[in-house]
Amino acid sequence: MYTRRFPGSSMRAELDSLQREMNRLFDNSFSYRRRSAPTFPAMNIWTNDEGALVTAEIPGVDIKDIEISVVGESLTLSGERKPETVHDDEVVHRQERGFGKFSRTVELPFPVDANKVEAVFDKGVLKINLPRAEEDKPRKIAIKAG
Repeated sequence: MYTRRFPGSSMRAELDSLQREMNRLFDNSFSYRRRSAPTFPAMNIWTNDEGALVTAEIPGVDIKDIEISVVGESLTLSGERKPETVHDDEVVHRQERGFGKFSRTVELPFPVDANKVEAVFDKGVLKINLPRAEEDKPRKIAIKAG
């Protein structure tokens, strides 16, 4: 097979090779920057015709530092996890659990009756029962004979 070479083509090939090598180097070196941080708190949401149940993992957070708000179809869970106390004679060897303020808003598939929302916090798991607004619940329509 015959390949025609143009002036500067070897230079272009070398530059392309250099570019690929630099991209590989930076991709490997900074791959941790592309990873997204896990969303906190982790949540599960179940729904049925009557409403929704949301569970959120919030270990190490005091119940008084948690706030729940519902507006229409949006649930916002916010709060703060305080840092653990380190005494003067202790040195932190590893710290993987984060601390600080958090806020997470999720959209639900229907409006919620905010006056009937109930929440229970047990063993680091928050369970939020969100009843569907009465005006949005599916209704069975009776059919009359003609």
